[in-house]
Amino acid sequence: MSATRLSYAAAACLALENAMRDDARVIALGEDVGRGGIFGQYLGLQEKFGATRIIDTPISESTIMGAAVGMALSGLVPVVEMRVADFAMCAMDEIVNQAAKARYMFGGQGRVPLVARLPIGVWTGSAAQHSQSFESWFTHVPGLVVVTPATPQDNHDLLCAALACGDPVIYMEHKELWGLVDEVTPEARLPIGVARTLKTGSDITLVSWSRTVHAALEAATLAAAEGIRVEVIDLRTLWPWDRDAVLASAARTKRVLVVHEAVQVAGFGAEIAATVAETLGVRVKRLGGLRIPVGYAKPLEDEARFGATEILQSIRAFVA
Repeated sequence: MSATRLSYAAAACLALENAMRDDARVIALGEDVGRGGIFGQYLGLQEKFGATRIIDTPISESTIMGAAVGMALSGLVPVVEMRVADFAMCAMDEIVNQAAKARYMFGGQGRVPLVARLPIGVWTGSAAQHSQSFESWFTHVPGLVVVTPATPQDNHDLLCAALACGDPVIYMEHKELWGLVDEVTPEARLPIGVARTLKTGSDITLVSWSRTVHAALEAATLAAAEGIRVEVIDLRTLWPWDRDAVLASAARTKRVLVVHEAVQVAGFGAEIAATVAETLGVRVKRLGGLRIPVGYAKPLEDEARFGATEILQSIRAFVA
């Protein structure tokens, strides 16, 4: 298989392009998709497939999502562009009460194979209404699949998997990963629900996803210089999440630290921590965002962020 260097945005664009070429049912709709999307994640696709498959819409998230649900029930496979996850709050009824429940309420006669792209995370200089992470909202809803890719390769492979899923997928790319460049093998495929162990270790298991994975790896490298052997797991998908991988690692290290950018209070890290504690009885801790709005001024924004330094401090305190 051949590899090429692609950005996080370009990798997803390639996955969508190939899916649209292979399956005429695949379409995309949302604001600014015709000009390539605000992050370049649809760049060139309208020129290749036309305005009837890469569809620019009015500024109305509920309308966009409602139309996509109807399209999916009618046999299409829509990719729904919400621009950022924060804006999807205007389409919660369509996501939670319509897309997520249709298969169950129609006894399997109607399915909603849509992919809703909801970019998450703190977005530099974008303040409180453009810097939120809502993973736990959607993992709480029966019927939804939740995906959180951290690398260009995973953004390619998991978008392919999401398009083939057959159920509504909340696809949460990070707003500050779009320019990340790495090797991508376009022929590769990855099933939903499989975590990846990025670094092996025996002293503590560090579980994360999305952009925080990169800070976790950096912290693990710093910890290694101090003789602390950290195992790092990227969940990649939050529902379903790879319980077996996390529990197997936790059983060996006896310590689990879950780290995520989303607000720590009621974050998805609590689900992982509770599962590990209830199943194995080993020590668990969490590190997440503060329960504060993200400020526009840089000093205030910095208060809402944490990185490798803070993760390393939590590791040190845990293994001491």
